[in-house]
Amino acid sequence: MFEVQRLGKVAYQPTWDEQKNMVRALDEGQIQDQLLLLEHPHTVTLGRGSHIHHLLLSTQDYQSKGIDVVEIDRGGDVTYHGPGQLVGYPIFYLDHQKHDAHSYLRDLEQAIILALSSFGITAGRMEQHTGVWVNEEKVAAIGVKFHKARHKKGYITSHGFALNVNTDLRYFSTIVPCGITDYGVTSMSRILGKEVEMDEVVVEVESAMKQVFT
Repeated sequence: MFEVQRLGKVAYQPTWDEQKNMVRALDEGQIQDQLLLLEHPHTVTLGRGSHIHHLLLSTQDYQSKGIDVVEIDRGGDVTYHGPGQLVGYPIFYLDHQKHDAHSYLRDLEQAIILALSSFGITAGRMEQHTGVWVNEEKVAAIGVKFHKARHKKGYITSHGFALNVNTDLRYFSTIVPCGITDYGVTSMSRILGKEVEMDEVVVEVESAMKQVFT
């Protein structure tokens, strides 16, 4: 079982630093698995597979809009984080004999699909694109890093998922989200036609993660 930390609204860089600390602590047996649930201020992140032309504004334009741009060590391309989006960072130990990278990504997708179903939203997967989709629009992005454990066999995860709850989708127009040009993005509030209580989403996501990862 994992411990859940509900952090509220926190800046990106300190949270990334804390993930690194937790990966080390979990590897050394100082803590149990952790799930961080939070919101970030306006931030664009560039994963290891990012292409610079997927940033559609200049550095000065991002600054003028109050958007931080951060190069990070997860897989994947460019994505956006911001208010009204629930971000989850699982710091989990994966025994390589029981849980490989592919199945971990599918389980993250499944947890989000389960959580969305509790709000009456039918979501699913798209074979060629990691994430969770509703009618060919992405409602949740997933990008992770697998750290090879030093003190035991297997891997430890960091980074995770970003679920658009009440996200201002106009910010996605400043990037090519995940490098995908053929499909759009959506949010729970757009699908349901009303604002969604973030606390309720946190509860359902936490519950779904426990169902899938227990």
